[in-house]
Amino acid sequence: MPRASNTIVIDRPCGEVFDFLADSENDPQWRPGVLDIKRMSGDGIGAVYKQGVKGPFGRRIDADFERSELEAPSLIGFRALSGPVRPAGRYELADEGGRTRVTFSLEAEPRGFSKLISPLIARTMGSEVRALDRLGEVLARRTPGP
Repeated sequence: MPRASNTIVIDRPCGEVFDFLADSENDPQWRPGVLDIKRMSGDGIGAVYKQGVKGPFGRRIDADFERSELEAPSLIGFRALSGPVRPAGRYELADEGGRTRVTFSLEAEPRGFSKLISPLIARTMGSEVRALDRLGEVLARRTPGP
C-alpha cells in the first residue's frame, strides 16, 4: 500500500494554521497540483469538495473528496471520492510554543490496474506531501488577523 508523509514546523499559531487548512478552498495557494476546488455540500465532517488536479500530460483529473475527520485545532482528515486512485489523508497539528508542527500523510489501496502502477502512485503521493513546505511559505506571507 503506497504511503507518504511529511512534517514541518510553521511559525504561526496552531489555530491559525488549522483554520487555513480546514478551508480546503485555500489548497491551490500551496498545493501546485490543484487546478480548481469548490465546496459542494456540507460543513465540517461530511463536507464534500469538487477538485480537479493535474494528471499525466497536464490533463485535469477529478479528485473529489469528503472531510472524514475534524478536531479543532489538531486534526483534519479526508478521503477521495473520485479519481483513478482514492487516497485517504490527514493533517495532524500540534502546538510548539506559538509555532505549529504539521504532519501531512497520505495512503492509498490501489485496485485493478492501479496496482500495476503502485510505484508511480507512491512517487506522486510523495510529491503531494512535500508541497507542505509551500504551506509554511504561504502562511509566512499572510498578515495575522486580529
